Amino acid sequence: MIRAMNDMAMKKKIKNILITGAPGIGKTTLIKKIVDILKVYHPAGFYTSEIREGGVRKGFELVSLDGRRGVLSHEKIRSPYKVGKYGVDVKCFDDFLSSIPFISEETGLIVIDEIGKMESLSNKFIALIREILGSEKPVIATIALRGGGLISEIKRRGDVEVFEVSLENRDVLALEILRSIGIDGEAMENS
Repeated sequence: MIRAMNDMAMKKKIKNILITGAPGIGKTTLIKKIVDILKVYHPAGFYTSEIREGGVRKGFELVSLDGRRGVLSHEKIRSPYKVGKYGVDVKCFDDFLSSIPFISEETGLIVIDEIGKMESLSNKFIALIREILGSEKPVIATIALRGGGLISEIKRRGDVEVFEVSLENRDVLALEILRSIGIDGEAMENS
């Protein structure tokens, strides 16, 4: 089954799907929906979640697809690495990445949420994202709408297809993304 997905993605020569859009538009929700539909491919990776205190965003948490958690950034973190008001815990992020079986033989799909400014502060992440995008495994990742450096480098790759989430398409985009890699998402949702 993993090989079939790889074969389908490779026929199109696009095996890396990037999801972008404005902050808060639903990129993480979309990627979680796709992961749920594609769970038979044994996905490995992570998504990010807001840390809220009293209804106010205070930072970002990392959540692996098998449920482990770690802090990526927080207003209270003192770090030489900052994005806006958030201190970024690069060491915690690096340790978290080491615990995920991205390149394991059992992994049939790699999921990254997100390729953004905070994550790009980690040299380990930069090397990892280049490795997995160049691997044979299909990748579905969210990526910042704007940004230079690693973000623009990845968007320019010939083996990626970028989908932008909007208010108008966010409810149907999952099926469009799945069709783009040769998977009938409606059939998989109903199975």
